[in-house]
Amino acid sequence: MNPTKPQSLELFFIDGKPDGMLTAEVFNWTGHVLMTPRTQLSAALKRAEARYTGVYLLLGEDDNGPLVYIGEGEDIGDRIKSHDTRKDWWTIAVLITSAANNLNKAHVKYLESRLVEEARRIGKIALDNGNTPPRPSLSEAARANMENFLEYILMVLPALRIDSFLANTRPRSPVRLSPLDNSAEIAPPTFMLNTPKHGIEATAVLENGEFVVQAGSKVSYQWKGKGTEETGYARLFAELVKTGVLIEHGSGRTFTDNYAFKSPSATAAVVNGRPANGTIEWKLTSGKTYKDWEQEKLAQEVSPDE
Repeated sequence: MNPTKPQSLELFFIDGKPDGMLTAEVFNWTGHVLMTPRTQLSAALKRAEARYTGVYLLLGEDDNGPLVYIGEGEDIGDRIKSHDTRKDWWTIAVLITSAANNLNKAHVKYLESRLVEEARRIGKIALDNGNTPPRPSLSEAARANMENFLEYILMVLPALRIDSFLANTRPRSPVRLSPLDNSAEIAPPTFMLNTPKHGIEATAVLENGEFVVQAGSKVSYQWKGKGTEETGYARLFAELVKTGVLIEHGSGRTFTDNYAFKSPSATAAVVNGRPANGTIEWKLTSGKTYKDWEQEKLAQEVSPDE
């Protein structure tokens, strides 16, 4: 699967409620996803796909924060019913099968292993799994098929608001060619946020709709926003420290990787260690704020009626 290729995702709300049981399928993908709250588990396990061979996720939280268990079975409904109902912390189950029930035991053991590997690599959520299960031996063709199947799983889960397998780190940007070179790409806009007295010196690039702070950017050592310690931005700051994206550097911290944020304000909050209006704090080298730059870009867009 080409991750940049447009895809069509079909969500079916089984009982008509957006927070109830649902299925998810992608056009031209053989996979099938059933997501259910624990309160509807009995109804979910009566469905035909719950008796298929597949992998499943149990999602919830314990006293230490978000938690996931990743499992597999030749009858995943029976597996959940007989074993995992003894786990009292989870609130959502996600059952992943194929529409024709053509996954076998080796396939799902491979998918289970790869999902555990990805969850550990990304580090956004704690695992209730004790160890990473070994990958089973598959033929080269079967392994390629399962990697393709996995790519679809990793695309569908964030669409269901399960971002535990969605990496926000980005590869280092390649060296861009000279603007005089006809083959050169137009460089994306680069913004700066500098507060010398606090040792803050950060750079971010707006690329592919993401606000990507560049590796090496220097930020606040700790969250300083009084009264905002329980906000989403404060928790994000703590998560980046915990996962090693932000490490100690002198009297502050620095980004170890390029990291993508959803908005300039979320980015500015993490950089400053407090809530901040990123639209005015991020600036081009010319001194123009993100807000002014954005307004100019919108004004330059040609209206469809023109």
